[in-house]
Amino acid sequence: MKIEGKHYRSVWVDEDGWSVRIFDQTRLPWALEILRLTDEEQVAHAIRSMQVRGAPLIGAVAAYGVALALREDASTERLETVCAMLAETRPTAINLRWAIERMLAALRNQPPARRVAAAYAEAKAIADDDAETCRRIGEHGLPLIEQAAARKAAGEVVNVLTHCNAGWLATVDYGTALSPIYQAHDAGIPVHVWVDETRPRNQGAALTAFELGRHGVPHTVVADNAGGHLMQHGQVDLVIVGTDRVTRTGDVANKIGTYLKALAARDNGVPFWVAMPHSTLDMRVRDGIAEIPIEERAGEEVTELTGRNEAGEIVRVRVAAEGSPAANPAFDVTPARLVTGLITERGRCDASEAGLLSLYPEKG
Repeated sequence: MKIEGKHYRSVWVDEDGWSVRIFDQTRLPWALEILRLTDEEQVAHAIRSMQVRGAPLIGAVAAYGVALALREDASTERLETVCAMLAETRPTAINLRWAIERMLAALRNQPPARRVAAAYAEAKAIADDDAETCRRIGEHGLPLIEQAAARKAAGEVVNVLTHCNAGWLATVDYGTALSPIYQAHDAGIPVHVWVDETRPRNQGAALTAFELGRHGVPHTVVADNAGGHLMQHGQVDLVIVGTDRVTRTGDVANKIGTYLKALAARDNGVPFWVAMPHSTLDMRVRDGIAEIPIEERAGEEVTELTGRNEAGEIVRVRVAAEGSPAANPAFDVTPARLVTGLITERGRCDASEAGLLSLYPEKG
């Protein structure tokens, strides 16, 4: 993605050749701040605090965290300990475990003297793989928007609703759910995005709107509860969301509130598509509702909000009644029966075991 004419990925190695740079996503959209990470503890904090977030991105950043840790001690014991620690930072997104397992496979049989260079090389390969995967997801999702545009009158916009942030900030580049939208916009297709605010952390209002605005894509931020109303009145042509984990049977874990959008889409005959990179597929799980661990985050994310006041200061305010506790499940699971299909880097398929194996036969 370009910011002020300069292309950025969401994670990169600094000019010193070893430290890692990320955007502090907790400061967006009010301030564009770049953090420098120099050890695995800083990486773990960045992931836990959601300075970096989005399933594919946290996997790539964690991979670089392994490389940073091995600079100090490249022993096998150190490798195993650091990988175990980083794998526990976020429980729901399977990409994190996928990246850690890939790092372990690449490094376990390397002699300690070669591990640091090998770790940086593998982390870069993971990042490059994610960027290319997301670009291809865009290619395979673009026809869905083209087909919607073909059903419209000349010049009439295609309205896409999305939930949370599944753009370049959630990945290394391009995004998952937003990748087809960017490609449609760049191809001259008139596309407009309904951006769910995505409470409680407002990733839609803060991050998706920031991205789309910088890229010049027309969009409108709406309250999370507005999606069903928009669908009832024919103002949504299709829904495209990202995912943090897809089961063998096509169940989809994504940001809390996704399930409700899928129900509304089914009731109104609106196609509900999920953009899925291969690193998000978990063939070890069949029943998403029963088996996917759902992260429970701090209640303060629900009872308090961060924003900019009239003086231009970034402040945090309480919005819930004093003394009221809050529950904060960060994800929900949409059953496969509500998913129109999956958009992957290999093509589109049904949200089912047969559909997934048609694109990923090696995972059978």
